[in-house]
Amino acid sequence: MSIEQELKAISEMDEGERSRFLVEQSTDMISRHTPTPEWTFLDVSPAVERMLGYTVEEMIGTAGYDLFHPEDADNLIKRSDSVRYRKGMYTNVFRYKHKNGHYIWLETTSRTLRDSDGKPIEVVCVSRDVTEQTLAQQATRRLARVVEASSDMIMFCNHKTMQLTYMNEATYITLGTEKENPMVFYLEQMFEPRIFATLVQDALSHAAAHGTWYGSIKMQLPSGRDRTAEIREVIAHRNLNDDMQVEYYSIIGRDITLRRKAEEEMKRNQLEMAHIARLLSVGEMASGLAHEINQPLAAILNYCRGSMRRIEEGRITTVEEIGKSMELITRQAKRAAEIVKRMRSFVKKTEYQRMEFSLNESCQEIAEFLKQEALDHNTTFQFELEHGDLPILADKIQIEQVLVNLIRNAIEAYNDCEKSHRPVIISTRRAKDYVYISVSDHANGISTEILSKLFEPFFTSKSTGLGMGLSISRTIIEAHGGQLWAESDGKSGTQFYIKIPAKG
Repeated sequence: MSIEQELKAISEMDEGERSRFLVEQSTDMISRHTPTPEWTFLDVSPAVERMLGYTVEEMIGTAGYDLFHPEDADNLIKRSDSVRYRKGMYTNVFRYKHKNGHYIWLETTSRTLRDSDGKPIEVVCVSRDVTEQTLAQQATRRLARVVEASSDMIMFCNHKTMQLTYMNEATYITLGTEKENPMVFYLEQMFEPRIFATLVQDALSHAAAHGTWYGSIKMQLPSGRDRTAEIREVIAHRNLNDDMQVEYYSIIGRDITLRRKAEEEMKRNQLEMAHIARLLSVGEMASGLAHEINQPLAAILNYCRGSMRRIEEGRITTVEEIGKSMELITRQAKRAAEIVKRMRSFVKKTEYQRMEFSLNESCQEIAEFLKQEALDHNTTFQFELEHGDLPILADKIQIEQVLVNLIRNAIEAYNDCEKSHRPVIISTRRAKDYVYISVSDHANGISTEILSKLFEPFFTSKSTGLGMGLSISRTIIEAHGGQLWAESDGKSGTQFYIKIPAKG
């Protein structure tokens, strides 16, 4: 039968037949019930089989109250939030038992028919399956609770006006305002003008083009807020029309105040440990330093005594004649002062400070600093340095401390070695974005067992060592975004390697 024929057939029905036909064809379940408390089914449309799995015959005479979920059975009596009343009709959303044993969500609009005395005769209901919509709403509410309870800052931003249309509790706390007294915030208020015009706009454009943006952009919080925050993610949400234009952005940020404080505390501890390590290194080098300083002091004393003796003997009678002695004395005094200056610079307690300096020059300066110790151990320095200055951007004092530790280890590696040729090879090279430094010796090497523990705190193979030098050295290099490791065949020497980002 065509649609035209079906419509013609319906129009030729009398009113009762037409109503019955519409009820039977409706996708909604239409039912009649006895009044409370049983809600027994008096009649029900065929839609009940599709909706609840029962036939019409099975439902008629069934107590409808028994099929309610226990938690929803008294919704109407309790006037629960799921119940709405309008013009004599109640609309209730509840769980109802399917023939298979599970529950579905129904939205039922009911009306009670009464006799002339106002006594209830029956209840007429129209019910529809809203399981899918209800579960979706529940998921949305759960998601909203998660968003509200999140420790991350979550904001919704209008695409055109840049007004923040929603902020969760964590955002209000970080901004120092209250949800109960809402203020109008715009995205540009959250950043320095230069940052907003460049980094933030780039992030929004990237999210609009690709759906999401990930990164880290520091926020500018209201004055008086001793906190640090940054945005980490931007998500672009599009409308569902054909143009699919961006409608709004979800912006996810994080209050990193505690993390920054922890990092600063760790950095202070690292600086303190590094300073202690330098003091310990100087203590271990005390005899060598004393010998190195004693040489220019002895020379000065000899020049002074020689000059006095020549004056007493009358061999010097004019000021000009003593000039040569003064020049020699001055040269030795400068040499002693330079030794003390290098030592003070090495042990000086400094704040972490990145600066540009020549790595090759530092290698040569450290070798000069350890020259006397190398002579005492009958070792020599060999340089294989990259051509040019090889500039890096790092904390100069800390990098030089690492070099001191590695070079002293290479010198001391020859203590139990009978080899007459005792070189300490210091090399540098650049490869792509990194600078590589190596300090090598040709001593007896390190066994595989010791090599695996070499960088552990308090592990040492020296009888007088504390086992902190290499551990601190690795921490320093890793704090600079680099790596420190050692290689040895256990027979013919050891090589320590540093890999650190090059300048730029």
